[in-house]
Amino acid sequence: MTALDDASSISTIRVLVVDDHPVFRMGMIALLSSIAGLSVIGEAATVEEAVSAVQSARPDVVVMDLHLGDESGIDATRRILADQPGVGILAVTMMDDDDSVFAAMRAGARGYLLKGASPDDIERAIHAVARGEVLLGPQIAARAIGFLTGSHAADSLAFPQLTSREREVLDLVARGLDNTSISRRLTLSPKTVRNHLSNVFTKLQVPDRSQAIVRAREAGLGRVD
Repeated sequence: MTALDDASSISTIRVLVVDDHPVFRMGMIALLSSIAGLSVIGEAATVEEAVSAVQSARPDVVVMDLHLGDESGIDATRRILADQPGVGILAVTMMDDDDSVFAAMRAGARGYLLKGASPDDIERAIHAVARGEVLLGPQIAARAIGFLTGSHAADSLAFPQLTSREREVLDLVARGLDNTSISRRLTLSPKTVRNHLSNVFTKLQVPDRSQAIVRAREAGLGRVD
């Protein structure tokens, strides 16, 4: 037992583990099962399995990988919270880029850790998420602060007629990414990316991708950190 057990106001936290890699999933289940005050009540490897498991098992916290084969843990997060808004989602993933971090938080995740986080960090995050708090791993917190206080903050002032998602797509286009890469980066379908780009072209009154890139770079988008 650790001191963290006394910090939680919930006697037993019911946890669902969602990850498409069996070895990591089994390891996470073994770790969480060894921690007093936590009870692993299910596991899932796909979006549909995760949504179904949450509906049937009613966990307090879902430990969610963001990359579920060809599917997205961000999509699973949205669907779970649309049906069960009280569930706490803790992303535990290898994906540490800004787009993944902020997409997960916009989808409703309360916590974000990188795989490789220590058992104590995972335990602390699960307790925090179960209490309704937001907890980011040290590396992720540093990226979030840099995003909010650094050059990215100015990017949001460019093209106010665009939605935040359209601006994200335009930024990636200006960085030279193709639609397939953008869809993977933002965990969107290729069709959704094409729709966003069509909206961008219309709102910026540009005829094609090359002109959109020129406009974006003139406005300061498309920088590679």
